[in-house]
Amino acid sequence: MKDKKKEYLFEAAPIPKAVMTLAIPTVISALVMVLYNLADTYFVGMLNDPVQNSAVTLAAPLLLAFNAVNNLFGVGTSSMMSRALGSKDYETVSRSSAFGFYCSLFFGLVFSLVYTVFSGQFLSVLGADEQTAAATAEYLKWTVSFGAAPAILNVVMAYLVRSEGATLHAGVGTMSGCILNMLLDPIFVLPGALNMGSAGAGLATFISNCFACGYFFVLIYVRRKKTYVCINPKKFGFRKNIVLGIFAVGIPACIQNLLNVTGMTVLNNFTADFGADAVAAMGIAYKVNMVPMNIAWGFSQGIMPLVSYNFSSGNTERMKKSVFLTAKISISFLVCVSALFFAFSGGVISLFMDNETVISYGAAFLRGMCFGLPFLCLDFLAVNVFQACGMGKKSLVFAVMRKIILEIPALFILNALFPLYGLAYAQLAAETVLAAAAVIVLIRMFKKIESKVADDLIEKS
Repeated sequence: MKDKKKEYLFEAAPIPKAVMTLAIPTVISALVMVLYNLADTYFVGMLNDPVQNSAVTLAAPLLLAFNAVNNLFGVGTSSMMSRALGSKDYETVSRSSAFGFYCSLFFGLVFSLVYTVFSGQFLSVLGADEQTAAATAEYLKWTVSFGAAPAILNVVMAYLVRSEGATLHAGVGTMSGCILNMLLDPIFVLPGALNMGSAGAGLATFISNCFACGYFFVLIYVRRKKTYVCINPKKFGFRKNIVLGIFAVGIPACIQNLLNVTGMTVLNNFTADFGADAVAAMGIAYKVNMVPMNIAWGFSQGIMPLVSYNFSSGNTERMKKSVFLTAKISISFLVCVSALFFAFSGGVISLFMDNETVISYGAAFLRGMCFGLPFLCLDFLAVNVFQACGMGKKSLVFAVMRKIILEIPALFILNALFPLYGLAYAQLAAETVLAAAAVIVLIRMFKKIESKVADDLIEKS
């Protein structure tokens, strides 16, 4: 089964057109996703109750841990599918998608079961205390105990759809759930409606993720004769080349996410020592900072199918130009956003909570975080290129450098030197080093690939 439109997009379309066609829907869906995360913070913040807002912040690391499964079977399977498309191996494409789908479903159910059984221990590790534990538990009941499987499945299915270049459909599926969540939040959260507080935000998230899953199931059924994405259980199996190909990229991506969860948990535990106001402020600043972060992520994630396809087909020049164009766009955008955040940090934080202490804390946190944004996009881009090319070990090295070697030690050091306020600068300390490493490693990688392609051409001639 061949699709000439997809082949044209990957092989012959002008690079700016190919990059924008793939990246813009991914950027929009990433932006909508972070806005829906902000919606929880915004509507819970309207209660002017730091305890309720802290519940959403303290739960964030556990929800972020979903991405361990998303990355293992979403990123890993997507990379495998795109590389198989570049090699015209369509049977591997369909079998890879079935493997990723059913494994993500299984681990989503396991995630729910483990949290439900050990919820008390999880709350303690997340930094919840007597003041915040009840609200945090209510939020996690809906988002994890009931909601882990649909939350994971809708993200993984978006990856599967995106792997063949259908970024618009992937974006619509993701956005449909996000938009529904933003519509449900005020109904479930606010006193004038159901008045459920943070628990209402969790319920809205659960319903919206179920809706997004429904969209993808319908999409795959309607396009069953036009798509390589397959969730037929008959295609599920443990073929060695598929399992190894997915895990080679997925396991490092999974570990990378678990390290992100560790870093956020350390950050929240440090912040919790300064009270609920500080936790609420850090949560707001972190989520605001995630808006431009997710846009940069969307650009680097969106071009993954293009990079994978051209890497597999040997068109290194097209792959390299796509990466460099994406870097220029992302850096220019993030420099502008950083300047705006620094200039208007207090006003931005005040949009989410009318509390002078929270605004004061949050403005200081946001000013510190925004400095790392321009460097962060180079790190994102390098890791996504490694994943797209099946170079899981390189992406793992960057993940270990970011969290274990740089960011987590920086949190300890900066908090000791500048209590509380120093925490916001840990990302800057880590990303400046990683950005330099990303540029060096990418340049060397491209030279090595070009040399290999040239040698292969000489052998064939």
